[in-house]
Amino acid sequence: MRVVLAEDLFLLRDGLVRLLQAYDFEIAAAVETGPELARALAELEPDVAVVDVRLPPTNTDEGLQCALQARRRKPGLPVLVLSQHVEQLYARELLADGSGGVGYLLKDRVFDADQFVDAVRRVAAGGTAMDPQVIQQLLTRRAADDQPLARLTPRETEVLELMAQGRTNAAIADRLVVTERAIAKHTANIFAKLGLEVSDDDNRRVLAVLAYLDHGR
Repeated sequence: MRVVLAEDLFLLRDGLVRLLQAYDFEIAAAVETGPELARALAELEPDVAVVDVRLPPTNTDEGLQCALQARRRKPGLPVLVLSQHVEQLYARELLADGSGGVGYLLKDRVFDADQFVDAVRRVAAGGTAMDPQVIQQLLTRRAADDQPLARLTPRETEVLELMAQGRTNAAIADRLVVTERAIAKHTANIFAKLGLEVSDDDNRRVLAVLAYLDHGR
């Protein structure tokens, strides 16, 4: 699996390169600026891009914007964005096209190698990998003025958060120490209350929930 990595801090960039290589990823390019990232994404067409939101020369959201431009050229290009803090605007922009293959993680997650690598693989496969803190903020922001979300039980809200992180029913059941059948019942209730069509496609259901939380109906 070929990866384009963009991170301006040398030590973190070098650490990510070594980590990904240890898990049999091929590093197609490891760059530190926005222009370098734009060229790498256009010329190398990687299987997945792991991108710091803030890159030189602007050190604002240049990394994210380069990734979004690349996805406009190649819809569905898998992109995992890394950020120092939760920025809901960045999450909204990343999710806006609804085509999958996206992730948003806080940099602290990098220190859990298995969790980080799982997120890269999930995104590369066309799924989602959203940081729990991002999901929690989206839920909290919408729940206050969104009647359907307010109808969810505490357990359904917990299941929804785990769904939005990209977890399967089996993984959620294991996490909550309940049966998979119980989770299936919770997910059916969640979709019914949110007015969303139930689907067996885990990626589509997560994207639908995220789109609902972020943009409404």
